[in-house]
Amino acid sequence: MTGITPAEVRTALLTRSEIALIDLRDEAAFATGHPLFAAQLPLDRIEIEAAQRITRHATPVILYDGGTGIVETAAGRFAALGYWDVRRLEGDLAGWRNVGFELFEDVNSYSKAFGELVEHRRGTPSLAAPEVKALIDGQADIAILDARRFDEFNTMSLPGGISVPGAELVLRAATIAPDPDTTIIVNCAGRTRSIIGAQSLINAGIPNPVRALRNGTIGWTLAGQVLDQGREDRAPEIAPDQAAQARHRARNVAYRAGVKQIDSETLIAIASDTRRTLYRFDVRTPEEYARGHLPGFLSAPGGQLVQETDHFAPVRGARIVLADDLGARADMTASWLAQMGWEVYVLTGSFDATETGNPHALPPRPAAGRYRRPYEGTDNPTAAMQAYLDWEYGLVDQLARDGTHGFFVI
Repeated sequence: MTGITPAEVRTALLTRSEIALIDLRDEAAFATGHPLFAAQLPLDRIEIEAAQRITRHATPVILYDGGTGIVETAAGRFAALGYWDVRRLEGDLAGWRNVGFELFEDVNSYSKAFGELVEHRRGTPSLAAPEVKALIDGQADIAILDARRFDEFNTMSLPGGISVPGAELVLRAATIAPDPDTTIIVNCAGRTRSIIGAQSLINAGIPNPVRALRNGTIGWTLAGQVLDQGREDRAPEIAPDQAAQARHRARNVAYRAGVKQIDSETLIAIASDTRRTLYRFDVRTPEEYARGHLPGFLSAPGGQLVQETDHFAPVRGARIVLADDLGARADMTASWLAQMGWEVYVLTGSFDATETGNPHALPPRPAAGRYRRPYEGTDNPTAAMQAYLDWEYGLVDQLARDGTHGFFVI
C-alpha cells in the first residue's frame, strides 16, 4: 500500500483537494486526539458506512490508526468495496504528532472550533445561567429556544424552553416571538449550537434582542440550577407569509457567504462530474424527510449538519447540495458550511418529493467504544463538564496554530 506523508496531507487540506482522512480507532480513542479534519470510521463499520460517507471510489482515502496494526486490514476492506486510491498515513497518528502538527480532542472538533471562532470574531452576545434563571423567575418577556435535536431536549432542558433544532430557528423565530421586544435566548448542551443558533438569528436580521445561553446546559448545571426532564414542547407551525419572510432573510445571509443557488438541470450537470464527490442533503426535520424527499438526498437536519459535518461529509474538498421545500433552512445551513470552507449549493425550484421513509439510514453503532460526551445526559461528573468547557475556550488559539482550516466569518 502506498504511503502519504503528513506534509502531503496538510497540502491537500490547504489546497482543498479532495481527501478522506480516516481514523480507524473507536470513538473514545478518536476523542483523545486526531488531526482537525480527520473522520472516524472504525474497522468494523467500513462495510456498513463507507459507501454512504465516501461516495466516490476514486477519492483518496488516507488511513491511520494508533499503532495497533489494523491499517492493512482496513485497506483490504476498502479495496474489496471498490476504492482504488487507498493510502496509509506514514507513521500513523504518531507520525502526525512527531512532525509537530496539531491534534484536536473530542468529536466534531472542527465544527466546534468554528463555533468558537464565530463568537470570537462576531462577539455573539450571551447570558450566564444565573442571569437567565433570574429572567425566568422574574417572568420576563423571553423565549427560550433549544437548538439541539428533539431527543436531547426531551432528556433535559431549561424551564420553559421550546425545541427548535438549529436550522429551524430563522424559519420559526417570528412565530414563537412575534413581539420584537421579546428577548430570544438560544441554548444547547454546551457552546457550539448556542453560538451558531444565536448568530444565525442575528445574521438574518431578526428584530428581537438575541442572546446565547453561555455554556448551555453544562453552565446551567455547574451553576447548581435544576433542568427539566421529559418536556415535549415544539415550535408551532408557521404561516406562509412568515415562511416567505424567513426565506428572504436567509437568502440574504447565504448570498453574503457566497452560496450559489442551482436548479435541477444544474444539479444533474454537477452530479455528472465523476472527478468530484457530491453530497446531497435534505436539511428539513427527520419527520418531514420521512414523509417525502427528493431521490438521492440523505437526511441531515441543518443544525446537526453544521455540528457534525465530519460525520456527514468526511471527504474534505467535496461539493455539497442542500434541499429544503421552504428554503430558509437550506440557505442558513449553507451559509455556515460556506464559511467552514465548503463548496455548497442550494437547490431551488419545485420540490418533487417522491421517496418516503429513510432508506439511507445507517444501522446504529454499538455502545462499545463510544465516547461519553460531557454534555449529554443528566449524570455527568462536574470535573468532566468543566474540562470540556476549558477545552472549547482554547480552540481558537489551536486553530491558529494548526493553520489548515480555511474558515471565514461574515
